[in-house]
Amino acid sequence: MEKNRLEAFSDGVLAIIITIMVLELKVPHGDDLAALKPLLPVLFSYILSFVYIGIYWNNHHHMLQTVKKVTGGILWANLHLLFWLSLVPFATGWLGETHFAPRPSAVYGIILFMAAIAYWILQLQIIASQGPDSLLGKAVGKDKKGKISQVLYATSIVAAFWLQWLAVSLYVLVALIWLIPDRRIERLLSSQNS
Repeated sequence: MEKNRLEAFSDGVLAIIITIMVLELKVPHGDDLAALKPLLPVLFSYILSFVYIGIYWNNHHHMLQTVKKVTGGILWANLHLLFWLSLVPFATGWLGETHFAPRPSAVYGIILFMAAIAYWILQLQIIASQGPDSLLGKAVGKDKKGKISQVLYATSIVAAFWLQWLAVSLYVLVALIWLIPDRRIERLLSSQNS
């Protein structure tokens, strides 16, 4: 399979995920700003999840630029990632509707944690198929950012039961860590094309 098909399929799934999330937003029952107040938790959870899906889309795009040949392992690992990301609209809606209650906050964290694990597995599949000296292998290195994110997710899941504000703050922190696209791959691609 050519990687263009994998990219197109993934882009389509991510677009549908964003569409589902936006369709869950309800119109306020009033025409003044006060009517928005009860919807702020829902709106905040939507914005946070939109940023997360955007981060995954951006980094997924960069990672796939390093792929020369798509293997069965890469296909399944990619589907695994898309599965966890497809659960984000559910967790987003539950998180916002319950105003960041403990269980929905923990479930949101579990889904983000599992998506991070799935992304890591996809990364490993690509490196395994392309070789440890491949572009992605060199770019990722020890992947400190990925490991730190997983620790922060695990911490936020536990914190959700006692300090919801801390759990949500950690979700925001991880998003901020990844908001800037991974420059490691860009740098290596640029040096290869020079």
